[in-house]
Amino acid sequence: MKMTDALLDLLFPPKCPFCRRVQDAPGMCPACEAALPWIDEAHSLRELRGGLLCAAPLWYEDSVREAILRFKFHGGVSAAGPLGELIAQAAAERLSGEFDAVTWVPVSAKRLRQRGYDQSRLLAENACKLWGVEPERLLRKVRDNPPQSSLDSAEDRWKNTEGVYEAAGEPAGKRILLIDDVCSTGSTLVSAAGVLLAAGAAGVVCAAAAFPRPEGENGGEKGKE
Repeated sequence: MKMTDALLDLLFPPKCPFCRRVQDAPGMCPACEAALPWIDEAHSLRELRGGLLCAAPLWYEDSVREAILRFKFHGGVSAAGPLGELIAQAAAERLSGEFDAVTWVPVSAKRLRQRGYDQSRLLAENACKLWGVEPERLLRKVRDNPPQSSLDSAEDRWKNTEGVYEAAGEPAGKRILLIDDVCSTGSTLVSAAGVLLAAGAAGVVCAAAAFPRPEGENGGEKGKE
């Protein structure tokens, strides 16, 4: 270990992104690994509007919801590593052979300046580490729309994502894995995937860290994308 790394660990010891307990190494602790709300195989792949497929490993509730909100809005970037790895595992298990390039749903330039990082890009970068590749920037957000989490109705969320993305880079001919943090109504992913397909992508599949549990199931709560 480098001296600078040792000093950083002394000043800022690694914590589990879910329970926030200090531990010896970065990542989730064994207790959380055993207790997290894992999605069973039957529910880990969803078909969104237009037949778009999305995989996710966790239910968006309890400590998972808190960790993702902390990651998105309060600088909790230590969650990017374990969440990115879980996204990669879900994509490999449920979408194997369906993609040959990886990109992410970008934040706007304004939000990037305010936040200092793009959470979905960090997730994509950490997911790609397991495959020894780099994610490609294939989308650009051209309008700073209100956060999806500020909208209550599904209709408002669908309208909120219209016309906010444009293609970047070279998506034509590629089968793309599109990564985001949470897939709730799927409106953000469907909108972004539509832009990629219109730009000539050969196909798009999606992966996220979490789905909201369907209403009516035990332990469920209304998720927000």
